[in-house]
Amino acid sequence: MFLGTFTPRLDEKGRLFLPAKFRDELAAGLVIAPGQERCLRVFPMAEWVRVTERAREAPMALRETRDFHRMAFGDAHDEVPDRQGRVTVPQSLRDYAGLTREVAVVGLNSYLEIWDEPAWRDYHSGQREAYSALSEREVPGIF
Repeated sequence: MFLGTFTPRLDEKGRLFLPAKFRDELAAGLVIAPGQERCLRVFPMAEWVRVTERAREAPMALRETRDFHRMAFGDAHDEVPDRQGRVTVPQSLRDYAGLTREVAVVGLNSYLEIWDEPAWRDYHSGQREAYSALSEREVPGIF
């Protein structure tokens, strides 16, 4: 399970040190894919396999499905962390997410998100009020 927010830096080669507490779960490999809100999603390989299995069930006759597949899978990048726990974030994905040197790595239960740190700060502060106002009606059965 991935929890918490961390603020590592990208080095000049686009490499990111994964937070130490997540390295064991990601050591066997991971997939970095574009997410919504101009962030990146990082899936452990086993979770990515589950995502692809669910995606295969979507009807390819629907344009939205094809569009989703093109973006999610066509821009995805698989990676194995090096011995120091670093992964390279491809330039195309860094551009998509607007990543600069300062990033935020956010644990979201079964996957991570990578945000440009100032963008994460703005998004997070803007969502606090909305989060506190959520009711059982909008997000049923969690708490």
